[in-house]
Amino acid sequence: MQSIYAMHQNGSDSIEKDEKFLLYSIENIQDLYLTLLAALVEIRKKEVVFLQKSADKHLATKEEKNPNKKFVNNAILELLEENNSLSIALQDRKINTWNLNDDYITILLNAIKGSDLYANYMRNNTNTFEEDKEFIASIYMEVIAPNEKLYEYLEDNKLTWIDDIPLVNTEIIKQLKAIKNGKEDSFRVSRLYKDTEDKEYVSNLFRKTILNEKELAKEFEDKTPNWDMERIAEIDTILLKMAICEFLKFPSIPTKVTINEYLEIAKEYSTPKSSIFINGILDNLVKELEQNKRLLKTGRGLM
Repeated sequence: MQSIYAMHQNGSDSIEKDEKFLLYSIENIQDLYLTLLAALVEIRKKEVVFLQKSADKHLATKEEKNPNKKFVNNAILELLEENNSLSIALQDRKINTWNLNDDYITILLNAIKGSDLYANYMRNNTNTFEEDKEFIASIYMEVIAPNEKLYEYLEDNKLTWIDDIPLVNTEIIKQLKAIKNGKEDSFRVSRLYKDTEDKEYVSNLFRKTILNEKELAKEFEDKTPNWDMERIAEIDTILLKMAICEFLKFPSIPTKVTINEYLEIAKEYSTPKSSIFINGILDNLVKELEQNKRLLKTGRGLM
């Protein structure tokens, strides 16, 4: 949707160039995902260094010499630091963000140590796997994910990351909660695409929508009697074209899935009334396509 909108705004007619940028921006989601996971590893490392320096001070206190190491001994943080899947992915994609921006790790560590979650967690020095897991998932949700300084850094680093942050945070939290004790492969780096068909869908939807925009627009132009076509939000017309493209040219995608997905996108990116408008158009169009036997879906439960 954003790529098609950008093409309209720029007056671009280079499908290849814009498709290349679309795929590049999607690839960057993986870098964002790895960058945020790497932050958890670096946070633990920084606290290890802090505790060591405190203990080595000339006039170190008793508490500094024998600190509560529950946080640095957290099973989830240790697992992530030692995880081969994560280490290989970070190396392959050359993710060294925090080596160059160590101050943000300090900001996050201080925010964690200043939280009630941390205070409650550190009341004793005994680690249990389930408590460790619950703590890290909660810290990520309530301290790291909403951190404004982190958000500003990510926004400045790559503009395309802004819309991807909620998606990536949701995936990381889901994975953290799913880690099981004693299983070496309980955490694996998520794949960007489920399979080759998943990746091909991106290019196919983009190209088929762009190349058939006029024909797709004709499908709904006469179904907006109370709306001036020129006054309909451009995002709405793009979403309608994409949805209709899925109806007609992607037989394996259920119509209900298509409608639900585009309504959610409209709620996020368009006007307050857009989802109602789009839902009405698509609902009527589906009935017409079914009546004219133009809605050719394959597989069970796809209508």
